Amino acid sequence: MKGGVINLLKAKYLVDQGSVKNWRFIVFLVIVAMLMIANTHDYEQKLYRIGELENEVKILRSEFVDRRSELMELKMESTVSRKMEEREIFPSSVPPKKIKVVAEKEKDFWDKLKVWE
Repeated sequence: MKGGVINLLKAKYLVDQGSVKNWRFIVFLVIVAMLMIANTHDYEQKLYRIGELENEVKILRSEFVDRRSELMELKMESTVSRKMEEREIFPSSVPPKKIKVVAEKEKDFWDKLKVWE
């Protein structure tokens, strides 16, 4: 037991004759650790980006609601009539009348053939 701990502390497993296998494994572990660190870093960057985009969506949605309410207010008849009164254009006291235009029915191919008969 004592010799094993001392050999471990002296890192004899890295300098003995069969140490090539140990070095390969150590390099493999270092590469895997670096890949895991890079993957975690990318994941955290994406999480921060998602958070930023969610905040931007909230801001844009609230701005949209504000603009829509302003538009609805501007489209109201009372607002339009008030703005037109400034230009001395007043609403009509006579209600509008519906005008119906009756178009003559266009003859199709078979009706045109009946004329020739």
